[in-house]
Order: sequence, then C-alpha cells, then structure tokens
Amino acid sequence: MCGICGILNFDKTNSVPQDLLSSMCKTIYHRGPDDEGVFIDKNLGLGARRLSIIDVQGGHQPLSNEDKTVWAAHNGEIYNSPELRKELISTGHSFRTGTDTETIVHSYEEWGNAFVHRLRGMFATAIWDKREKKLIIVRDRLGIKPLYYTLINNNTLVFGSELKAVLMHPGVKRSIDPQALDLFLTLEYIPAPFSIFKGIHKLPAGNILICEKGKMRIEPYWDLGTRIEQNQGKDRRSLHSLVDELYTLLKEAVQFRLVSDVPLGAFLSGGIDSSCIVGLMRELGASPLKTFSIGFEDKTYDELAHARRVASAFDTDHQEFIIQPQALDLTEQLIHHLDEPFGDFSIFPTYLVSKMAREHVTVILSGDGGDEVFGGYEHYQAQKLSRIPILPSAFKLLSPALKALPPSEKKKGAWNKIQRYAQGFENSKDLRHFRWMMFLSRKNKQSLYSDSFSDSLGGIISIKDREPFDRIYTSLDRFDRINGELALDLQSYLVDDILVKVDRMSMAASLETRVPLIDHKVVEFAFSLPGRMKLRGQTSKWLLKKTMEGLLPHENIYRKKEGFSIPIKHWLKTDLKDLLCDTLTEKRIREEGFFHYYAVRRMMDRHLSGKENFSHQLWALLVFAIWKDTYL
Repeated sequence: MCGICGILNFDKTNSVPQDLLSSMCKTIYHRGPDDEGVFIDKNLGLGARRLSIIDVQGGHQPLSNEDKTVWAAHNGEIYNSPELRKELISTGHSFRTGTDTETIVHSYEEWGNAFVHRLRGMFATAIWDKREKKLIIVRDRLGIKPLYYTLINNNTLVFGSELKAVLMHPGVKRSIDPQALDLFLTLEYIPAPFSIFKGIHKLPAGNILICEKGKMRIEPYWDLGTRIEQNQGKDRRSLHSLVDELYTLLKEAVQFRLVSDVPLGAFLSGGIDSSCIVGLMRELGASPLKTFSIGFEDKTYDELAHARRVASAFDTDHQEFIIQPQALDLTEQLIHHLDEPFGDFSIFPTYLVSKMAREHVTVILSGDGGDEVFGGYEHYQAQKLSRIPILPSAFKLLSPALKALPPSEKKKGAWNKIQRYAQGFENSKDLRHFRWMMFLSRKNKQSLYSDSFSDSLGGIISIKDREPFDRIYTSLDRFDRINGELALDLQSYLVDDILVKVDRMSMAASLETRVPLIDHKVVEFAFSLPGRMKLRGQTSKWLLKKTMEGLLPHENIYRKKEGFSIPIKHWLKTDLKDLLCDTLTEKRIREEGFFHYYAVRRMMDRHLSGKENFSHQLWALLVFAIWKDTYL
C-alpha cells in the first residue's frame, strides 16, 4: 500500500523540479512511512511513498522494466499478481523483485492499455511509457484507491493519491467549487469527478486517464451494467447452486487477500459482513487470527456483544476499544487527512479502530461493501414500501407529529425508522432512493442558502439532473428496480463515502485495508442475479444470509442491522456544544456569505433544546467551517 503523485508538463522543455516532487511525497508520508522514491524524465515526474507489504526489502518505487523504458508508481494490491507473473515469465519477461508493481510494468509491456482488464485488486497506478512519451493512470473498478488530478492552463497535469499532494504545486489554485459544496451539504460527501476545489477532479472508478501527444483524455474500461448484461440467467439455477457459487467466490476473494509478508487481521463489528470475513479467514487457516472491535459507553450504539460472539466462535485473538466523547478532539486532525469536507460521523470509530489495529498488524480485512452489493440498507426497504400506494400519504400525515417528538432514546427502533421514512417522503418521488440519502431538501436549501450562493449554483437543481447522477440514472434501466437501487449506491455512496472514509482513516494510521466483498468478480456475480435474491420481502441480504447459515452463529446472521456510527446528536448538545457555538457564530456566517444566519441559528436552537434532531446538518456545517480554516 502506498501513496503516489506526479507531474507531467506537456511542454517538453519544462522539466519537473525534484524538490517539488519530494514535497508532494512528504504530504502523503502517512500512506507509506517505509520508503520514498522519485523518478524524473525531464518533463515527467513520478513520486511514491511505500508501506511495505509484499517483498518488503526489494519493492522500492517507482519501479521500471529491464531497459528502463516503462516506469510505474503504484498504490494498492494486485491479488492475482502470482498468476500474471507466471504467464508473463512464460512469454519471456524477467523479474527482479517479488512485487505486484513489477507485474504491472510487464503487463503493460505485454498488453498495452488493455493490461488493466487483467488485474484483480485495488489500485491507482501511474505508468510512464518513455518510448511513446505517454502517461496513463488507472483506477480500480470499484474505486477502492483514490486519485486526484488537475490540469493547469491545459499545459501541466498534476496528480496524487490525496488532494494535499496536488495542492503542493504552486500553480494549483484554491477556490471553492459551489457545486461541490452543495453536493457535500446534500449528501455529506463530494462525488467524483468533483472535488471541493474548482478545477481539481477525482478520477472516476473504473476509468483510465491517458496523456499523449500533448492531450489528455479519460475513458471508462469497466461498466457494471455492461458486465451484468453479459452474465444474465443465473436466477434460473437452484438456490443450492447459487449459494455454493457465492460461497466459493467469497472464499476465493478472502484467500487472495490473505497474501502478505507482514501481519494481518480483521475488523469485526459482529454484523454479517465482517463476521463472514472472519469466518472464512478461519476456514482458510489464517493464524494467528487477530480481530478488532470498537464500542461505546452508550449501550444503544454498542455492538461489542455481537462481535465477542463471533470472536469466540472462531477463537480469534480479539481486541476492543471503547470510544469516548474526547475522541472528538481529533476533529481537526481527521479533517486534515480527509482533505475535503466530509460529514460521515463514523470517521471517528474507523480511525480509532484502525489506530488500535496498527499496533498489532499492518494489513486488515474489512466487510465494507456488503450493504451495496447484497442489499443491506434500510432505505432499500423504505423504497420498496414507498411503492405501496397508501403509505406515502400515511407517512406525510404522520410527519408533523413525529417532528414534535424530542430526539430521545425511546425513539430508537421502530419510531426512529418511521420518522426517517417520513422525512424521506418530503423529497420528490423522481429522486428515487436518494430521497432517503439526502440531508437537505430543496425547501431546506431555500431557507439555508444565501442569495449569492444560490446564484452561484444557477439555482437549486435536483440532484438527479446533475453530474454524476444524471449519467448514473440513465444507466439504471439495465437493472431491475432493486438492483437499480444497489447500483446507484455502488457508484456513488460506496465509492465516495464509505471507501473514502476507510481509505483515509486507515491510511492515517498507516494501515492497509482490504475489502473482499467488493472483489469485482463477487460484484459481477451478485448483480447478475435478480434483486429479489437480495431483498426478499423486507428481509435484507437474503442470499448472503442463506449462504452464511452453515458458517456463522444464527444470532449474527439474523440480528437487527446497526450502523457504524457515534452518538453525535447527544455530543453536539454536551461535549461538542462549545465548539459548535464558538464556530458557527453570526459574525462568521455573515462574513463568509454562503448561508443565512437565521437558518443556522434556528437549527442550533432547536437541536440544543431537544425539539428536533439537526445533528447531520449541524455537523456538516461545523466540518465545513473547520475545513475552511484548515485549507483556506
């Protein structure tokens, strides 16, 4: 696992300064504390920070072929590297290291740009073809590894694993993109290709960036809809046959991710996703099997009992950490690691469990992605219910009464779910399931956004009509209703929220995280099946649960799903109250000009008095303010 960066000056007379490239590398030291390397070929520079996992001694990057005409800087892991290596040796290639980076170099030599189709893993990799004077950058199919880039004056490409590396270039400007800010406040994350800064972009998942002959272009090389159209018909097989195939694929995906020259372990929440990873690791003989869980003093958020049950069942070396409100002292540090405003509360437990795990292992396996692939979120259930004609009207009638209830513990469970469903129906039907995933409705924005901010957006536009969602929505006709809901999340929420959180928080602790449940072969198989195999009635993850019945304790398979979050709504009224009030001041809000102060003040007053729960909105505004102080 590493961090990469680079510069390409299209003007071949303009060489890359080594000190600038080294400075870019230093900003991502945490991604690779074991080694640093730079390669400069006049107008091209590649940099890499390395966290040594495979061939600890021999894997210095950037790395070249035998005659030094092809160079690569690689972030990630290629799990089928041993198989590719054998094939490449049989065709005459020779290897001097045991790294997957060298496998990539020779794969490019052998297959050109099509080499990316042969890779199975997670990666953001830059390759310089010295003969052709061509730079290509590829990002893995699901977007597990990040890549930012910008084009300065159509003359210089600057890229890096994190935004902070790109910002080191003196030609890069820091100007907030109002479209990105609106997306952040709506969704709590910023989807690709946007970044918070104008002109700086994320390379979308499953895409390849190519620079040659003084021009840059971006092309997709993998598309889920196309792949599933080529693999239809599996629903005609018996349940037993499908369960066997899924079990085999999951076991293979885990086995690939056990390859390591350094210690590894697993995150364990006690839910079905992380539990199945741990169970398969035990079945595959992983030893010692180290597992790590995080809990809370507030028992309504604590899942440690479920994790302990699985740890006991598979005899793991289990470690636990109890998160306290004081963990929020990390706010500024974690926002620095995230680079952009990011509103997902669970950055705190993710970072702390990563930090704890790093004391014992260098590689971790995680169950992330299971909800999007197998249908685990409550909003899939809500969207299905919304198609019952009487329910939307009933929820709308209930909404005023539910809003009057204080956000207290008695509302957890059924009442809390009903309230969330009712809030979802406030958004229009044509937003599909985004009605359940948005934190600011059009009405909220009209109240909160200043006139100047609204004008910079060109008015308040439905999210489904904006990039990248306009493109995603047009592709959903290739899926049935349920798979369409999952595909929408897979291409947005998973890649730009969940995987961003996991990558940045684990890398902040210099820990490599591997995610078997979104192995692209597992994903393609799951989406080739009809949606009813995942959401059966109101039973979520139906096929995965059936598949795991012979491996996991029944209580862990069929227990109620809990989110990996923190009691932020309570902390904003207690431990975080001073920070909230001292940051979101009238003077600041009016001077910055993005929001109406009266709307911010109303949310604060109603939340602090317990009349309504505005934790998501207030946390997002607080994060944006702290981020702005850090980066601007």
